[in-house]
Amino acid sequence: MLRPTKQVAGASKRETLVLAAYAQLAERGFEGLRTREVAGAVGVNVATLHYYFPTKEELIRGVVRHALERFRSTLPSAGSSADQLRGHFRGLRRLAREEPALFAVMGELALRAGRDRAIAAILGETDAYWHATLRALLRRARDERAVDRALDPDDTAALIVAALKGVYLLPAASGSVARLDRTLRQLERMLGLARTRGR
Repeated sequence: MLRPTKQVAGASKRETLVLAAYAQLAERGFEGLRTREVAGAVGVNVATLHYYFPTKEELIRGVVRHALERFRSTLPSAGSSADQLRGHFRGLRRLAREEPALFAVMGELALRAGRDRAIAAILGETDAYWHATLRALLRRARDERAVDRALDPDDTAALIVAALKGVYLLPAASGSVARLDRTLRQLERMLGLARTRGR
């Protein structure tokens, strides 16, 4: 099992609890997530865990926030819109290589969302943020003529989100760097970004 206390030096108790839950989700899936074991991994009792996270839903919300921050790290804040899109795709490739647990966790949560309204709402917020960020970036890219002027930013953002979510929704393929890379290459070709793509 991942050792969450070593993942982030100086992390707060709240953060280490989130990382312990994240590690359990990645390793055992949603059904294997046990709050008592999460608390034990951090060296606290379950009452202390409930002080920070009164419900399992709140703990899961913390895991989703952590995962979202990892995905946000792939969105450069500087450069042209085309450079930022390339940077986002490069960052996703890096995460797939260096943090495959992230895709496993998001896949687990996405699969569970079909049966759990609370998780569906949490992931809905995440998807809405990702979609809105991509839509704004694509609108700017279109205005800067970095992508086809006929491109619809809203529809294209929806397509990118759906394509990339499809990679981690298929459990057998969610850890496949090659599958993600193929999907990103196709998106780059579609957007006209492939010619100067860097890794």
